[in-house]
Amino acid sequence: MHGGNFAIFSCFGVLLLVMNCSAPANADVATCSGIVPMRIREDRISIEDFGGVGDGVTLNTNAFRKAIYRIEHLNRTGGTILYIPPGEYLTGPFNLTSHMTLYLARDAVIKATVDTKNWPLIAPLPSYGRGRERPGGRYMSFIHGDGLYDVIITGENGTIDGQGDVWWNMWRQRTLEFTRPNIVELMNSKSIIISNVTFKNSPFWNIHPVYCSDVVVNYVTILAPADSPNTDGIDPDSSSNVCIEDSYISTGDDLVAVKSGWDQYGISYNRPSQGITIRRLTGSSPFAGIAVGSETSGGVADVIAEHINLSNMGIGIHLKTNIGRGGVIRNISISNVYMYKARKGIKISGDVGDHPDENYDRNALPVLKDVVIKDVSGDFVQQPGLIHGLKKAPFSGICLSNVSLGGVVGVRDSGWQCSDVSGGAVRVSPLPCAELTSSQQIGSCFSTL
Repeated sequence: MHGGNFAIFSCFGVLLLVMNCSAPANADVATCSGIVPMRIREDRISIEDFGGVGDGVTLNTNAFRKAIYRIEHLNRTGGTILYIPPGEYLTGPFNLTSHMTLYLARDAVIKATVDTKNWPLIAPLPSYGRGRERPGGRYMSFIHGDGLYDVIITGENGTIDGQGDVWWNMWRQRTLEFTRPNIVELMNSKSIIISNVTFKNSPFWNIHPVYCSDVVVNYVTILAPADSPNTDGIDPDSSSNVCIEDSYISTGDDLVAVKSGWDQYGISYNRPSQGITIRRLTGSSPFAGIAVGSETSGGVADVIAEHINLSNMGIGIHLKTNIGRGGVIRNISISNVYMYKARKGIKISGDVGDHPDENYDRNALPVLKDVVIKDVSGDFVQQPGLIHGLKKAPFSGICLSNVSLGGVVGVRDSGWQCSDVSGGAVRVSPLPCAELTSSQQIGSCFSTL
């Protein structure tokens, strides 16, 4: 081990202890981050010990694989920290292992190679039945893991750079053979923390926990150009007990999108997303701020989103599904949202999203019920809301309270649009659609508002 690293390593215990124990300035501020405690690991190695060179040119794929092999096979009690010093570490994709912390120093950058020809392919997710973009397999995520326990990605706000431009161009030019890689995907894993890291320029979705439980993502920054295709920020997918807090996201697609599988494949896999908390999120996107769907075939339940600040948005709040999805979306609570400049404030729709193939069941109708949206305000919102259920599966229990979405000066307000929906609305401006304003409907919502 390089002697210069010992002084840095000696600070790790203190740093991690501070990260674990620091409380918000206001002790009454709610947090869910305690579902996965930050671990202090005694065993520490540096990528430099395995030949890593941070010059931005040398390919470090073997260094990362050797270091992680060492962590996996020595299996130290309490796990091991893999330290990434300042510098730019160019690498191909690599797999994490259990009981490890990937720790990026300040000014450390892990940068994905732009050589896509040798990028590994992996099997499609069973709840999707194929790659999300293209039939068949999919490119492995830049940082990947399957069947892991006790994994931490953190540091001093170092950067993980997916260098996605080459992938975005393939998508635009329709030359993609397989679905683009995420920047981070963890599958079938438990007890995960991702914090104090900047993610930028993901080829596809940024952070994708799928079939996972007990996941904390907090104090992250996620950046991609507004025109970058499908660069969702954080997508909990068929996962439970997920905490997303205190982060900034500015990307080309939904900031947070809760998912649970695609049409007949998701129905068959039957694993919901549930127990998802999203809190103190700030960001901008030409698409949605807080989204559920559209892939919701395994069901989505018990989602809380609160204290959200959005600007320059396509849609502030978007719950979306489609015929063929099946699945039940229920018990969604969204509150204390402010949006500045948005095409649409709230959209809840049953005709969004495509299908994996022509074999989806046209009779597999989604159920969407028990949604509370309250204490929402906005300025320069072109249309306040649209709620369109399905004729054979109307949305029910849609309850709005204290919602004020001001329009654009000089632009005619298009008003609310609703169909096949029941629920209630109180203190909503502009006035909501008639389906939500009858005294009977409003009374049915009082208990939840």
